[in-house]
Order: sequence, then C-alpha cells, then structure tokens
Amino acid sequence: MARLVLFDIDGTLVNTGGAGRNAFAHTFAVAFQSGDGVRKVNFAGRTDVSLVRELFGIHGIPATPENFRTFFDHYVFCLDHVMQAAEGNACRGVCEFIHDLLLLPEPPMLGLLTGNIRLGAEIKLRRYGLWDIFETGGFADDHEDRNQIAVAAFERGRLLLGSDLSPKDIIVIGDTPHDVRCAEFIGAKILAVATGGSKYHELKPLAPNWLVHDLTEISAREVCL
Repeated sequence: MARLVLFDIDGTLVNTGGAGRNAFAHTFAVAFQSGDGVRKVNFAGRTDVSLVRELFGIHGIPATPENFRTFFDHYVFCLDHVMQAAEGNACRGVCEFIHDLLLLPEPPMLGLLTGNIRLGAEIKLRRYGLWDIFETGGFADDHEDRNQIAVAAFERGRLLLGSDLSPKDIIVIGDTPHDVRCAEFIGAKILAVATGGSKYHELKPLAPNWLVHDLTEISAREVCL
C-alpha cells in the first residue's frame, strides 16, 4: 500500500500556459538587461537552478551565488505577476485523482517532487487551488540535480511517516523522462502521464510501472492498493 505519493508540477498537476518560461524571460530582461535566450532552452522536466545556470551561460553572465540570488529574488515577483493573468488549468483528471487518493481507506501522504523552487511551486499551485493539499516535498532549493531532489523528498517523507518508509511505499507521478529517472534513483514506483513535456510513445520505452495519457485513465486504488 502506498504511503507517500509525490507529484511533479508542470505538465503533471498543472499547465500554466508558459507562465514559468515567460517569468524567466522577464526576469532576465529586468534583472540582467539580457535578451530572450529563453527560447533556446528546453524547460520540460528541468530544475529551476539548472535552467538559470544554462541561461547564464547563454547570456555570458557569471554563475555566482550573488547572481543566482538576484535572479530568484526577481523571479518570484515576476512569476506571481504572470500567474495572475495565466490562462492555464489543472491537468485532465488531476482533481478527481487527488480526491480519490484522499478517500482511500488509508490515504497516503501527498507531496511534491519538482524542479521548481519552493516559492515558485507555491505561486503556481495556489493559482489553481492546489497548494494546501501537499504536506511535504522536494524542490530546486534542495539541489540542482533532480535525482537529489528526489532523495530530499524521500528523507522528508521518513521524518514525517517514520524511518520504516521504504522506496516501495512511494509513488512518483510525472510527465517526463526526468521524473521516471528520479523515481528509479530512489527506488520508487512511477506513474507516467502524457499530459505535459513528453508524449505517450516517448514515455513508453522507459517502462514506468504505469503509463496513461492522463489521470482519467487510472484510479487511485489501482496505483495505491
């Protein structure tokens, strides 16, 4: 029986209509007076820190702690502004699937496993009324590498649920190969959904435990019990 279910955000829980990318572009324009190299970068499944590092390289900006701090100080304000006008939505089946999880006889704890910084995750999910249901998680504040973010989420899960929490008790839900690989890194099961960065046929060769076009195709009981 699953004890901890960890959701990716972008393309798994919500589609923001490119709000994150737009906020990145605006931040570079405002904070660094740099051109829009954002279009050259693939955002799907990436961590915010790795994206900023790549864009620093494109713009010739030193990847110093001070410049990272400057970027993220501006970014959260830009993202909040962009999200107020965002026309995105919760991904198909998400709200119903979460509702079913919470109705299970022994509901698992719900958490996040995301490449977003924590405040960025909160800004995005509050826009769609989804932030408060998550009790724990791993974020880009924890590490630049998504595999290590998964480790952080696992360790927090153990602090909350007990040291007997094992990888087989954890399910990661995500929409890209990065999600599949970080789940495998900590030994968790993976439910892959083709609602975001990768198509169904791109996820299938990775052999996730479950693969669906969207979360209407599977029930919480099938995954957790």
